[in-house]
Amino acid sequence: MVENKNALVKAAMTFGLAMGAFWVVKYIFFILGASSSLMGSVYVGFSTLVPFIAYRFTLRYRQIAGGQIGFFHAWQFGVLLYTFAALIVSLMHYVYYRYLAPPDLIANAISQTLELLRQSNADPQLLDAAGDIHFTPIQMAIQGIFSNIFYGVILSIPVAAIACRGKDHLPTSTNNSNPIDE
Repeated sequence: MVENKNALVKAAMTFGLAMGAFWVVKYIFFILGASSSLMGSVYVGFSTLVPFIAYRFTLRYRQIAGGQIGFFHAWQFGVLLYTFAALIVSLMHYVYYRYLAPPDLIANAISQTLELLRQSNADPQLLDAAGDIHFTPIQMAIQGIFSNIFYGVILSIPVAAIACRGKDHLPTSTNNSNPIDE
C-alpha cells in the first residue's frame, strides 16, 4: 500500500478548511456562552461532535486513497486535519482576543489563578514565576494552535484505529471524480 503524500496533504487541507470553518462557528458559541448558558451548551455539544466529524473525514479520505489505509496513514491524516483546522480557527482566536475580549480578560484570568495558587499554599517561587506572565492576543492565538494540534494528536489515535479497519459505510458515488481534484 503506497502512500501518496500529495493526496494526503491536499485532502487534509481541504477537509481541514471545512473543520476550521466548523470550529469558527463553534468558537462563536463559546464567545456567546459567556452571557448565555444555552449558547455555552451548544458550544459543548459542537465540541463533542469534533471527533465524529474527524472520523467521517478520515473515512472520506480513505475512499480517496483507494479504500484502504493503515493506522499510521490515518493518524497522519487526522493530525494534519487538526493542524489545518487550527490554523483557520486561530484567525478567530486572534480577532477575539484583540478586538472583542475585554482588555483585562487575560490579566484577570492570571490574577484569579494566582489567587487560587495562594489559597492552596503553592510554592512562592511558582507564584513569582506565574506573576510575571503576560500574554498578547497573538500569543494566545499561537497557544490555541498548539493546543488544537495536541488534541489532534491524541484524538486521532482512536479515530485512526477505527477508520483503518473494515469497509467504510459511506455511500459510494457513481461519479468517479475525486472531490479533492476539483
